[in-house]
Amino acid sequence: MNAAVHPEEYGAATFGEQDERELRKRLKAELPEDTFQARSWRAIWFLPLQLLIWGGIATILFAGLPWYANLGLALVVGHSIGSQGFLAHEVLHGALGMSRRVQNVFGWLGFGPMLVTPEFWRKWHNSVHHAHTNQGDEDPDSFGTMRRYKADPKQKRFVKLAPGGRTWYSYLFLTYSFTFHAQLVLWIQAKKRKHFKGFNRRKAIAQVLVIAGLYAALAIYSGPLALFTVVIPFMVANAMVQGYILTNHFLRPQTETNNPLDNSMSVKTLPILDRLHFRFSHHVEHHFFPKMPSNKMPRVRSWLQENYPERYVCPSHWEAVRLLYSTPRVYKTATTLVDPNDPDKTFDLLPLQRKMSAASEAA
Repeated sequence: MNAAVHPEEYGAATFGEQDERELRKRLKAELPEDTFQARSWRAIWFLPLQLLIWGGIATILFAGLPWYANLGLALVVGHSIGSQGFLAHEVLHGALGMSRRVQNVFGWLGFGPMLVTPEFWRKWHNSVHHAHTNQGDEDPDSFGTMRRYKADPKQKRFVKLAPGGRTWYSYLFLTYSFTFHAQLVLWIQAKKRKHFKGFNRRKAIAQVLVIAGLYAALAIYSGPLALFTVVIPFMVANAMVQGYILTNHFLRPQTETNNPLDNSMSVKTLPILDRLHFRFSHHVEHHFFPKMPSNKMPRVRSWLQENYPERYVCPSHWEAVRLLYSTPRVYKTATTLVDPNDPDKTFDLLPLQRKMSAASEAA
């Protein structure tokens, strides 16, 4: 393994190589030029997704179908909402080009149903997460280091909710946690963290409350059918999105270099799901080139597998989720996970890196 490791406690550790700029430069030089061109036409995919969502909800409300048919439609609606989120993620990074105002329209379509506004997502995800990926306690999407839990022991209770928390309710975490975490970032972290300075938090909160009001109105109008028009689609969309997001970084070492090969992870899934989910499985690739259209990400994957097989990590999606539920979520060192409620329960990430690398897969 090429990466240099100097594990020290509580976020002071370094891991990885400072070659991310060199890698981006080589990729740009060696991949076809059209790999990096914005593709506005891909926004057309919002049309069938919107038709599935609103057509599904209308059918549930007015067709008088049996419960099992409504359940099937609710699953389709939830899946379509999740797919829209993936596409909106791409739009708000600028991968489809377009003006900021037009991007915001699609951002509302994609993230609005999960109570996330476009400008909030840009600040939270594009600015803060991408700039501080898996860096100590700086990344708002990380459970952070033991230093955080020593400073505020009450936070240990939150870890029990998450995969690896070893509680029965941790298995429900995927079904609500994207929206739940978004609200924690918006209502608490954005107020306290310097990285959110200049962000109009009050406006975003007001917008979220309006969306919540629209959900409440739909639920009231639906009556008992709200289980199929609101609850199940909401849970499916959250689980679908979090099924990728939680595996993107939670099984990778913390780093100071912000090198995607060292702090991020991709996954392999069924080809048809990869297309329906706008290749969100290509996450190392996305962190190298956030503005790259997702339909060109396989070129980056092939290049990384060929040139850096010992560092590129891409297990099956199922294996990644399984490991997520069998390991702790907090960092004791840059390369060691720990359960703050049971400090004797630790997990070394380095053997996992070797096991899940492209080189190991090839062997």
